Amino acid sequence: QVQLVESGGGLVQAGGSLRLSCAASGRTFSRYAMGWFRQAPGKEREFVAKISRSGSSIYYTDSVKGRFTISRDNAKNTVYLQMNSLKPEDTAVYYCAADSRPTGSIIPSLYDYWGQGTQVTVSS
Repeated sequence: QVQLVESGGGLVQAGGSLRLSCAASGRTFSRYAMGWFRQAPGKEREFVAKISRSGSSIYYTDSVKGRFTISRDNAKNTVYLQMNSLKPEDTAVYYCAADSRPTGSIIPSLYDYWGQGTQVTVSS
């Protein structure tokens, strides 16, 4: 069992930055690939970024490439999402998720555990 708790969301103006954190419980964090997803009102949950167990493999959705950076610290059981140059269309609830497979997936249903989400609002 893995419990995930996101933090770091908030209200920011367009062009600003936020850093999301996702803290995992237990001593098996390094056995999971981690992903960040987001869900805007009235829309389906969409993939944002994923990072492999070791951190050696990273993948982003096109809309955030060059602006967002995913990273992890296995010693701290934490995965991060640094978000720069934020746009109003980035407004959503952001979720982290854990996938027991080595590199993770872009498909939400393939993840094993989810956090409760953190709201990110970008004003224009």
